[in-house]
Amino acid sequence: MPHTPHLLPYLHAGRLEAGCDEAGRGPLAGPVYAAAVILPEDFFHPLLNDSKQMSAKAREELREVIEHEALAWKVVAVQAEEIDRLNILWASVTGMQRAVLGLGVKPEFLLIDGNRFRPFADYGRSDYRTVVHGDATYASIAAASVLAKTYRDERMRALAQKYPGYGWERNMGYPTPEHIEAIRRLGYTPEHRKSFHPAALEPELFF
Repeated sequence: MPHTPHLLPYLHAGRLEAGCDEAGRGPLAGPVYAAAVILPEDFFHPLLNDSKQMSAKAREELREVIEHEALAWKVVAVQAEEIDRLNILWASVTGMQRAVLGLGVKPEFLLIDGNRFRPFADYGRSDYRTVVHGDATYASIAAASVLAKTYRDERMRALAQKYPGYGWERNMGYPTPEHIEAIRRLGYTPEHRKSFHPAALEPELFF
């Protein structure tokens, strides 16, 4: 069993807090996924950590546990077209906001991974806190990172079947040499973000 990471269970005890995170800000293709999770205050699992530090097998195991034991959870996708319209930062923020609004239980406070967010609906600036490296700090944010990552990876594997040749089942849409070379050979797909261009490609291959 791996060493148990040190994750804080909450910012303030006795308050219903939702952790929020996203997955897929850097890829050239595919949606960005966002998740919000409310965990019981006594939730514990030895594998839970920042999803980027976990194996794919551990993430899948944790996904089932989180979905079963969380007080509430929600995952949403923001598609490439909306990413291009909003830019990736605000598309990620919008996704987290939608995930919060989709929870079956309304949280009293939000813990947001990163350093940018903005008020929305019933949540003002005093109702959330941004936390740099929050997915390695708070259990609820780590749980949200696991859900966002596993759901996005699942979607990219499905899209790899629809658009073969880009290696999305391996690179998940990130700008790997394999992916960039595939764009040279096959061109862009509707799943590619028009505002994301790898520097390795000539300008004439851009949208």
